[in-house]
Parts: sequence; structure tokens; C-alpha cells
Amino acid sequence: MLLCIHVPGFAVAVTRTREVWNAMLDALDALSPLVDDLVEGTTYLDMRGIDGAPGDWVRRAHGVLAEFGLPLRVGIAANKFVARAAANVRDGCICEPGGERALVAPLPLDLLGLDPPTLERLHLFGVRTLGELAGLPHGPFVRRFGRAASLWHAHACGVDPEPVFPRARELQIDASLYGEGTAERAEQVYFALRLLVERVCRDLSRAGKAAALLQVTLECENGDVRVLQVGLVRATSDPHAMLDVLRAKIEGASFGAPISGLHLRVARLEEGGTPAALFACGEPDPQAVAVALARLEAVLGASGSRARVVPARRVEARFVYDVFLPPASFAYDALAEPAAPSAVPQLRLLAVREIDVVLRGNAPSFVGSPPRVVIDCAGPWRIDEGWFDTPVARDEFDVLLEDGALYRIYRQGERWYVRGVYD
Repeated sequence: MLLCIHVPGFAVAVTRTREVWNAMLDALDALSPLVDDLVEGTTYLDMRGIDGAPGDWVRRAHGVLAEFGLPLRVGIAANKFVARAAANVRDGCICEPGGERALVAPLPLDLLGLDPPTLERLHLFGVRTLGELAGLPHGPFVRRFGRAASLWHAHACGVDPEPVFPRARELQIDASLYGEGTAERAEQVYFALRLLVERVCRDLSRAGKAAALLQVTLECENGDVRVLQVGLVRATSDPHAMLDVLRAKIEGASFGAPISGLHLRVARLEEGGTPAALFACGEPDPQAVAVALARLEAVLGASGSRARVVPARRVEARFVYDVFLPPASFAYDALAEPAAPSAVPQLRLLAVREIDVVLRGNAPSFVGSPPRVVIDCAGPWRIDEGWFDTPVARDEFDVLLEDGALYRIYRQGERWYVRGVYD
């Protein structure tokens, strides 16, 4: 369950909004370690695993924020949008699982945050509430209003796939910490980073979660901001494992000015616990792999990639380059049941030679000399492109002959040629 806390008119009613908002978020740490702060004035708390009933959470939220003297509206539901809608209905509104669509149905379209022209168009169609929007057929509605309309329709149906993004832990590197102002040496940055990692890991441990992806933001004195995405081979809440990978990632980076601020955010959460294999002595150490990958990426940048085989008609198109990502887990791979082998025919190119082909209905019927009957045929596939300034235009076919041989043949102009055979 998610708890939404909304402060109506927060930006208007409060001066020094960021300072006050951060103080409110710090106070909410007493309720849950997973606090989402993407929008000032509205926050979401992941309450799964937190002791107490939903009514108790509402009272505790009002209690920890009472010192700020601001009007609060608290709502509880299974996802962000419905929790925000519950807070809009009334303070303390709790949506039971399964009642999301019914709760949002009578609410106005303004809750979706649509621009005025879109609202006006929907009003012309007679759509003024979320329930009326949910009643529209999904496909035609999305085709008329664009890709964003898919999310509007999902919200109107009480569905919101957006996860909770735990707020970043921030630390300003200043004279009070080092006695020398901003960090000009790597040791100072690593010391501050260790403090942030320990705070984040305490939050994760309290929530029983693990981090699978980290985002570290480094602010420099000259105003430059560097954002680094740090993937972990195995989700963890161990500060030593995180710090090793973060250090390896930062080691290869260069900055034009001393670093004055650090922000560390968990960009992807997973359930806590570490899978273990019975026979893992031969497995690579995932922590060592994570550090090695981070160092490679720091040196090579985001260009690190690996080839992946894909099905395609032409040999030249049978591989693509993907961004290299570490495997999710090494432990379970050792225990996983091996997949059943499947025979996939592979095209072996031959020296191109001309052959005789007899057509029937614009498809090969007999191939070769002496002619062999074509049992099955796939194609044609038109190849029309330039290679090294030499134009290529041909029609390719795969033909299965009566003796079981499977060939790739093609027609160029009025002549036929063998391109390869499948093994």
C-alpha cells in the first residue's frame, strides 16, 4: 500500500519551499524509509511491511508533520495515482484493493493534469469525469489523442504502473565537513560518498529492500552537474558492495572544478535477500564482475556493447549491438534446468553459381539440372540497396527440395543463382 501526502497550495503558502519540504521529508522517515519526493507538495510513502493499520498510518502522518502547521490531505491506495485521488476525495480516505476504478470514477479530468486544449476536446466529446473516460474504447481513444492517452486511460481505470522512487540522499561538501571547502581530492569525495551509501543502505535495510540500480549526481563549483547510472550485478543493501562499484565508476571520470555536492538515489528497487546456490564454487564473484564492469564503463563510456544474434533473412543483418548489461544473477544460473536444445538451421554461404529454375505461378517449381522438385518455398524477399557504391537488386527464396536439401536462391534480372545452403 502507498500513502500519499498532499499539501494544497504548498508553493504559494510556504517560503523557502525546498528547505521546508526537505525538513518534512526528513520527518516522514519516521513512518517509512521509502519516501518519494519527485514533486514538491506531494509525496508517496511505501508502507509495505510497516506495522499498523492504514488508519494508524494516517494519524501518524498527521502527528509527525503537525509542527509545520500546514494543511494536509492523506490518502492510501495500491498505486500512486489512486492514492493521490484518495487524498483529493477527503483527508484520510483509504481505497481498499479492488476498489480503485470505483473510487476515481466520479472525479474530474483535472486530476490527470491535462492541458486546456485537450480538456476542451474531451468536453466536446461529453467526457467530464474519469469514469466516462474509462468507458471509452482504449484503441480508438489512443489513436485519436496520441501515445500519452494510453496512460490517461489507465489512470481513469485505476491503474498506475509507476513505481516509488526513493528520494536521493544529499550531502553538501563544505568547510564544516572537511575544513577546506569543496572537495578537490578524490579521498574527500570517497569519504562523503561513503556517508551517503551508509545512509541509503540503512533505509534499504529498514524496508527489507535491495538496490539494483543507483544514480549518483555530482555537483561542481562551476555549476556543472554530472549524473551517473550505476548498475549492480546483484541487488544488494551492503554498503561495502555499493561503495566499491561507485568508486570504480567515478575513478575514470574527470571534472573541471572541485565537487561541491553529492546526491545518491536508488533508481530501481528489488526485494531483499540474496539467492544462493548449492554448488557455486565455480561461479564468478558477482561483486568482482560489477567492479570490473564499472571500471570498463568509466574508461570506455556508454559505448560498451556486445553482439546479439537475431533472426533475419540476410546474413549481414543477423546480429545487432546491444548495450552491455551485467546478468541479473549468477547463483540461480548454476541451478537452473538447462533448456532443451533446439535445432536451428544455419545458412552456409556457397560460391555463387548460376542454376536452372522452372517457375510455376511466379514461384520456383523445379531447381537444378537435372531438375529437382520444390516441396516448399518461402519468399520472395526483395533486396534493393547499395553496397560499396554497387547497387544490388534481387529477389531471394528459400526452397526445400525433394531430397531434403534446403537452399537459398535468388533471381537477379532474368537469371537465377545459388546463394547458400542450410545445414
